[in-house]
Amino acid sequence: MSASRLSLALESGEVTLPETGRVAVFAPRAGLHDLSPLPQDRLHVLTGFKPDVDHFAAQGLHCSTQPEGRYSASLVFLPRAKLLAHGLIARAAQVTDGPVIVDGAKTNGVESVLKACRKRAQVAAPLSKAHGKLFQISVQADFDDWMIGDPQEIDEGFVTQPGVFSADGIDPGSRLLADTLPDRLGAHVADLGGGWGYLSARLLERDSISHLDLVEADHAALECARKNVTDPRLRLHWDDATRWRPDEGLLDSVVSNPPFHTDRNADPALGRAFICAAAAMLKPSGQLWLVANRHLPYEADLNRLFTTVSEAAGDNRFKILHAQRPSRTAR
Repeated sequence: MSASRLSLALESGEVTLPETGRVAVFAPRAGLHDLSPLPQDRLHVLTGFKPDVDHFAAQGLHCSTQPEGRYSASLVFLPRAKLLAHGLIARAAQVTDGPVIVDGAKTNGVESVLKACRKRAQVAAPLSKAHGKLFQISVQADFDDWMIGDPQEIDEGFVTQPGVFSADGIDPGSRLLADTLPDRLGAHVADLGGGWGYLSARLLERDSISHLDLVEADHAALECARKNVTDPRLRLHWDDATRWRPDEGLLDSVVSNPPFHTDRNADPALGRAFICAAAAMLKPSGQLWLVANRHLPYEADLNRLFTTVSEAAGDNRFKILHAQRPSRTAR
């Protein structure tokens, strides 16, 4: 666990924090990173993932999506995406006057990041434990070329940023779902886990939709969606799709390409939580359209929560599941 590396480094004195000044913590994950070894009254948690914001805010920590002023030290927890990891280190170096500590699992590429940092900065205290490493870099080095710039254009004029889902192009599962959807989905529709807006853009090709809610937990993806879909019928929600509920009554349809990974590990429970949330926010006559990887076992949950379930389309990689009329147990 990352917490054990951090605790060991602080307790042994291999890593020391300044006695005064704020400490920025970049991209900690709820349930994975324990921030208790750090000075709680001086922490500023920086993350754009809404469930993590909610988790650390509930602990009384100050949370934001962007840095605010200068910091005496920073701690960066490495994400999976290499460009995003580099961008977080560059941002930390830019706003920090003291040490920048980097912590990451081997599966998240910490070895390659450490090697790259050593080429441009003095690196101290590389601590190996629990299939990962923690190290400290000098902020005197120049990391500006690692900074993440403005969203970049990909297929069909859409823009994305490093670290968001399907940053390099349109997700083939989302495209298959969009191509399968019927013309009429009702007036009020939600796109749960809508990412940078591809499905919402395709949904709004229908004049029959008067109100579309895009719910996305990743703040960076949501900001891309804001640029990608400017239709006034769209409302953007930075929220956990498994907890969000519509303000203006129940929905006619829900469309979703739900996530199913926690870091590198497949976790079908995430998709199941999306299905339960969708069933609870639909009208009695409502319908759910879902794309899933072929191997994911969602049918049992769908059959428990909906009256009618079918596979509307698919290929060797994906299946399009159509569920109609949520049962009373879904309420």
